[in-house]
Amino acid sequence: MNNILQYESEVWSTADLLIGAGIKQSDFPKYMMPYFALIMLESRLQRRYTELLDEYNVASADEVESLEDFLADFKDDNIGYNKVVIKQRITLADLCKNDKTFDNDFDTYLKSFDTDTKELLGVDRGNTEEKYLDISGVSGQLRKKGILFDTVKKWSEIDLVPFNNSEITTLEEHIKRKWADISAETAGEQYTPDDIIALISEIILSKIEDNGEFLTIYDPTCGGGNLLFGVEDIIQKKYDRPTKTYGEDWSDSLYALAKIESRFRKDSDIRYGNTLTELSFIEKKFDVIVANPPYGVDWKGYRKDILNDTSERFHDTPSISDGQFLFTQHILHQLDHKGLAVVVHNGSTLFSGDAGSGESNIRKYFFDNDYVEAIIQMPTDEFFNTGIYTYLWIFNKNKAQARKDKIILINGSDFYEPLKKSRGKKRKRMEPVNRKTILEALTNFTDTNYAKVFDKWHFYFNKQAIMLTNIDEYGKTLEDVLPIKRNKDGDEIKAKSIKLMPSKITFEEDAGFDIETKYPNLATQGITASTQMSISQFFITEYDPKEHNSLHAYYTDEIKQMIQAIDYKEDNLKIITEDKSVYYYDKHIATIFKGKLTEKETEITEYDGTVSIEKTESIDNKQALGCGKINLKASFKKATKTKAASIVISVELTPDYEKDYEIIPYHPNATHNQQQIDAFMAKYISKPFRYIENTVGVEINFNKVFYKPETLRSLSEITTDLDNLDKELKVLESQLNL
Repeated sequence: MNNILQYESEVWSTADLLIGAGIKQSDFPKYMMPYFALIMLESRLQRRYTELLDEYNVASADEVESLEDFLADFKDDNIGYNKVVIKQRITLADLCKNDKTFDNDFDTYLKSFDTDTKELLGVDRGNTEEKYLDISGVSGQLRKKGILFDTVKKWSEIDLVPFNNSEITTLEEHIKRKWADISAETAGEQYTPDDIIALISEIILSKIEDNGEFLTIYDPTCGGGNLLFGVEDIIQKKYDRPTKTYGEDWSDSLYALAKIESRFRKDSDIRYGNTLTELSFIEKKFDVIVANPPYGVDWKGYRKDILNDTSERFHDTPSISDGQFLFTQHILHQLDHKGLAVVVHNGSTLFSGDAGSGESNIRKYFFDNDYVEAIIQMPTDEFFNTGIYTYLWIFNKNKAQARKDKIILINGSDFYEPLKKSRGKKRKRMEPVNRKTILEALTNFTDTNYAKVFDKWHFYFNKQAIMLTNIDEYGKTLEDVLPIKRNKDGDEIKAKSIKLMPSKITFEEDAGFDIETKYPNLATQGITASTQMSISQFFITEYDPKEHNSLHAYYTDEIKQMIQAIDYKEDNLKIITEDKSVYYYDKHIATIFKGKLTEKETEITEYDGTVSIEKTESIDNKQALGCGKINLKASFKKATKTKAASIVISVELTPDYEKDYEIIPYHPNATHNQQQIDAFMAKYISKPFRYIENTVGVEINFNKVFYKPETLRSLSEITTDLDNLDKELKVLESQLNL
């Protein structure tokens, strides 16, 4: 038997007519899928017809005693039916022998399919009805372009009758891969190549027994079914176990192809729908689940449905821009309590999201329940339409006792053979010997230079939040001098701040700051306009109606902005109270000082003998209160029944607190974990602090685990090379002189 892949180029050559008709390349799948489905269907119907003749032990249907019984048996197989093909024995190739009657004959041919098949193919569907492949609509467009007959004729010349279901599926996936390469509508869809399907199947075979028991296999993002049916075919070749496949997809055309494929399998249930919002199989639990869900695709279009989901599938939600972990949670919800799942993901699922994020919480849920047995890194350039690293997550709800709470990471990035000719972005292939190496690592579950076994806790970490109390050069903090007060229960507690009643505030503005232009009305409120600024009014009820339409506008446009712009560390800010106390921040030693403002009068005798008095101010009795903040605040108070609206400027001193996070290794024992945190703080944190919340995260860093430092050349090698270059240069120089 010839290799079915010889027909790949013939299938693709049908696009030549589309090019000539001015159809853009990204639309080729829309025009090719219906006819590819048609020839697959016809070939399988013809193949089954021949098989049924053998079962009846006759050479043709004319020899059977009852043609009606024969046709009834054919229909009972539920693989679809077309009376033109089966009863009249007329094929597409026969229709194309007469171009004059083709249009009517082709229309009759399509309408001769059974109701379900016509729905999948999209025969005579209205414009508003749901279409899967829309063969009538596509044929109508090709008829207008004058290429319908030539298109169908070209397709009819591709004879798939000699090939079985598995072989036809292989061809189908090669064609779908090329469609994915050119279609703009396949973002996030990664068609799984056959070598990866083989690896996934071999992993499953290594984990299940050949015990003759019924096996259910599910793919919640089955697309055209290549991964789902490919795994089933390999399992059936190796083990004597009856199987049933279940699949679901939301792509009209891919669902239709998978549904058509499912009819030619002994036991398969493929449904149309959005896995994340439609609970098609929610009542079932599956023995094996395989999936290559879309990644890098957002789920904001059905965010409300996800957040309101009542199935308890989703323990947390990932970033809105990437929904692949939603599918994985669904998979684990559907997996039997002894089930096995193999899921393809990109690298972001390993580490994206900080502790407490949706992604980290989802990973933690997987690890807390000990579902993850292995993660395997695939080579780059393994998939048809992406060159990135991908990973196989192995979820096992029935781990061997020796593997409880353990995970093996396998670096398979170097186990491949380069393709002689690239297929899309696929430039590498995992041959049997490569897959065997990975399978042995998974089976042996021991450390090698490409496989590492870890306690699952290795991937947990503490993100410990602390509130640091900043201190001055002398180790003091304003917290030490906060007043003591009594709460409503009579208990003594330390106040959170020191509230000041200022009589005057002074500060310096940047050179060139034009206060009179920017804030022309501040002088009327006791704010002088110069680089040495001062504020002496803290309860403001008036404004200039020529400049502002309300007191609130005055607050918003001028007062609030000015107060927010003052930097107590840089602007030489001084707070003066009624009792002549002065508070200011000394940035050189990071502390707040309190002192007394004293005025001195000095007699100055001028050259003409006159005497004048000069007043100067100084700050005496300085006392360092400790590191803290001077908080200026302007607030607007709305009018009440008894009080007019007002602007209030207030000042308070607070300790200088700073929230920080420390990443610390995790220990599953709570006491030991806290001891680790305390030891870390004692070693690395010198300032006073208090613990706030601790969030436990989970991430997997493949690069760190399998990092290989670059080997540097020795100095002697470099020196030798330089000497050789020098000799070559001298030879060249001598030749030039000649």
